[in-house]
Amino acid sequence: MSRAPGRRPANQAESATKASGPHPLATDLDVLTGLRTGKQSFYPEYVRSNQRLERAVVALDRTSRALVRTADGPRALVEAVVRAAAEHVDAHWLLLALADGALTAARPRFLLYDDGGLIDDAGRVPPYVQEHLDVLRSRPWEAEAAAANEGWIRVAMILDDEPVGGIVARPGTGLELAATDLSVLRVLANQAAVALHNSFLLHAATRLRGQREQLYVAAERSARDLAERNAELAETQQQLLDAMHRQALDDERHRIARELHDSVAQIVLSAGMTIEVCRADMAAMDGPPRKIAEQLVLARNLTQQAAERLRVAIYALHQSSAEPPAPLPVMLARLSRVHRPNDLHVAVKAEGRPVPLPPRAEQSLLRLTGEALFNAAAHGKATRAAVKLRYLVDQVSLSVSDNGTGDPAQLRRVLRLSQAADLSGRHRGLANMLLRAEELGGTLSIRRSRMGGVRLCVTFPLPMASDQGTRNDY
Repeated sequence: MSRAPGRRPANQAESATKASGPHPLATDLDVLTGLRTGKQSFYPEYVRSNQRLERAVVALDRTSRALVRTADGPRALVEAVVRAAAEHVDAHWLLLALADGALTAARPRFLLYDDGGLIDDAGRVPPYVQEHLDVLRSRPWEAEAAAANEGWIRVAMILDDEPVGGIVARPGTGLELAATDLSVLRVLANQAAVALHNSFLLHAATRLRGQREQLYVAAERSARDLAERNAELAETQQQLLDAMHRQALDDERHRIARELHDSVAQIVLSAGMTIEVCRADMAAMDGPPRKIAEQLVLARNLTQQAAERLRVAIYALHQSSAEPPAPLPVMLARLSRVHRPNDLHVAVKAEGRPVPLPPRAEQSLLRLTGEALFNAAAHGKATRAAVKLRYLVDQVSLSVSDNGTGDPAQLRRVLRLSQAADLSGRHRGLANMLLRAEELGGTLSIRRSRMGGVRLCVTFPLPMASDQGTRNDY
């Protein structure tokens, strides 16, 4: 029987194959799949490899889910890694621990999975795990080891090419571990190290952000306080300048008052005394001198009025240009004592609850009162006067009444004429009082008083502006 050229018998081919070693195709298949190609063991090996691959994928999936839960903190991450690693190798117990001095801010430092429970208390670690915990804590570079005869495996935890801890486990009985299982544990350990480090950085950044926000709020508060202090300082500086100006003005007013008291007032009094002496001498004569003496009576009265006006002006000049040092009723009482040398008895009464008024408004009321009292004493020949200050809810009224001989109708007529034309300066006081009342936003009325003389009343509304201006002339 002839054979085709180049053909070998089957037994010869098998002999040649055996002689030349494994077939190249079989070797490539082993490298690609990790399986042997024997007919009796191929499928069981494939099943075991597929199961290991599925466990690895499940473990990596669980770990990846834990890695993205940054808000839960490092504790949840470590628990997820430990449980995933334990389920991957069907471990009776599994320990994840950090080396002393590595990732010092990470917590917990170790976590033990034992029969389904988790332990992070060093006092509860079993003796058969304690020696592994000591190795991972003190010598993490020796963590990469395995003892098949003792049934445990150990892999290192690497971060930046430095060992920072590791995982040690006792796999389940009958479980055949391959290099891929160790690779999965190594991946879990390394990912845990990176995640712990990142979690620390995240929480540190969160803490720093909170501190930054607190510092920002504190800086804003400090800026507001500084702005308020600057405003207070500017106000204080302005008050100091105002006080210096007032002091300069007061010094000048006091100087003028002294000059009026020491020179002008004395000259007027001397002139009055001289006129009175001449009048007395001429009154004792007959003929024309007696008529001249009668005319000198008017000159004497005019000097008395001039002296009285000087006295009131000196008192006004002695008052400080700043806010009155006492309430308005007290200032009115002080003012009333100025007119007592003219045999004018003044009673001051205040009603209602006092309301603070602008300083210039109080000065204006004081000068208006002084003018009214002077007119009552000098022109109305009054011996008694009453000053009443009333504080109402929406207005303030100040009235000056006397028992003199003044005629309210005549005074009203003179006041109207003074508004239309400038009279001789004798009745200019009434026009000044009306102007002061209008500057206060109020009215001036002139009526008959119950005492028989004249009653002048100024009424103005409340509240008043703090910068209410008034006339400074008397």
